[in-house]
Amino acid sequence: MWLWGTAHAVDDMYQGLVPACVPYFVLDRGYGYVAATGLTLAAAIGSSIPQPFVGMAVDRRRLDWLAPAGVALAGIGLGLAGIAGPYPLVVALVFLSGLGVAMFHPAAGKGAREAAGDSAAAMSVFAAGGSVGFFLAPVLAIPALMAMGVGATALFIPPAVLIAFVMLRKHTRTAAAPPQPRDGPDRWGPFAVLTGIEVVRSLLWVGIITFIELYWIRHLGSGHAVAGIALAGFMLGSVIGTLMGGRLADRFGAVRTTRIGGVLIIPLLVLLRFVPDQYAALVVALAVGIAINIPFAVLVKLAQDYLPTRPGTAAGVTLGLAMSVGGLFAPAYGLIAEWHGPEGVFTVLCVVPVAAVVLGVFLKRP
Repeated sequence: MWLWGTAHAVDDMYQGLVPACVPYFVLDRGYGYVAATGLTLAAAIGSSIPQPFVGMAVDRRRLDWLAPAGVALAGIGLGLAGIAGPYPLVVALVFLSGLGVAMFHPAAGKGAREAAGDSAAAMSVFAAGGSVGFFLAPVLAIPALMAMGVGATALFIPPAVLIAFVMLRKHTRTAAAPPQPRDGPDRWGPFAVLTGIEVVRSLLWVGIITFIELYWIRHLGSGHAVAGIALAGFMLGSVIGTLMGGRLADRFGAVRTTRIGGVLIIPLLVLLRFVPDQYAALVVALAVGIAINIPFAVLVKLAQDYLPTRPGTAAGVTLGLAMSVGGLFAPAYGLIAEWHGPEGVFTVLCVVPVAAVVLGVFLKRP
């Protein structure tokens, strides 16, 4: 589980680097909001659309090389994007990085479930790895970006190459227990409801991580350092929420835990939008991160319970397609920010989680 969790952390660090770099593309390269969110869109297309197909391939064959190859591509693509010149080349490299993420998640999600068995807490170790990666991205990148500009992304190529090498040496399968036979019918109806909830979470996630720094800088009037702390605090809360959600699910059930997370996020987002002080709002950003990620590991495990014969497909949809599809709406957030500023984006985000609460009513126990 720790191998899968560490690899997940490294892989998702590159997803987290995209929104961490967006403000610096705006400030250093002079990109407009729409152009900057085009980078988020490129990463989302690369990482979301291919994942169900990769998941189906993983369910048919044991493709041990796919996860290490994916994390290597994710790191190399994103690392080169910051030093590329023309905007189309930057977009292409960010897209390739997203494609690497699409290669990683289904194979890793299947292997992690084999290691975790039926424990949501164990599965949360793997899921929390992704949250750790998103957390580390701004913590490690922002000081480098402030000192060197967007070209500092090249410093983040080596971790991807290193973890890919370790995974290949371990052949990945040595970290997992022998696959447990799973039977029972695939329940596509509840799985569709769950996917809808994950899409709502993705819309929230993308909006927050793309604009939280700009919200602090241009609405709350903070400096870059405090804005970076806000993003890091949100990511730290995500790690805490992921681990907390796994333990809550083992105690109270996956469906109830998912509903709890959906309800908690609404008042916290409203509070974040209207707290006027940049320092007090940091605490709220941490709490928002916790609430939004309480259902994260739970939804991955629950999806695989709904599709017991297709764990790779379930992981590909929940970790990939549904989680990344919010990036497809990044240009819409960019247009809102152009017209109403980053605060307009956060006003819209206050309404989005209502859909998750409604969908949560229709979730079924596996």
